[in-house]
Amino acid sequence: MILIFGDEQQWAAMSPAEQQKKDEAHQAFRATAGPAVLAGEELEPAPMATSLRADATGRVTTTDGPFLETKEALGGYYLVEADDLDQVIALASRLHEVSAGHSGVEIRPVVDHG
Repeated sequence: MILIFGDEQQWAAMSPAEQQKKDEAHQAFRATAGPAVLAGEELEPAPMATSLRADATGRVTTTDGPFLETKEALGGYYLVEADDLDQVIALASRLHEVSAGHSGVEIRPVVDHG
């Protein structure tokens, strides 16, 4: 899984031209990746999140917003199928957020419980 992190304030401050450039970069990424992309979505901003936690008695409480306060938030993801990590690195290196300066990409294997 390719996780896309960045500074939400900078994403929100993008001009329409910058936003279009970012969107075109993602379209190019999807075109390059082709059928290797199994899923992918942009996420709503972190303040839209609802976090769940259970206390010691098992009582679940909900909190508006993300659990962690951090400058970088998870902004989206791609689930890709690849032969090895090198293939995913080559693909993920094409993402706009790798070189945007305020964002980055994390690659994590998905656990197969099957």
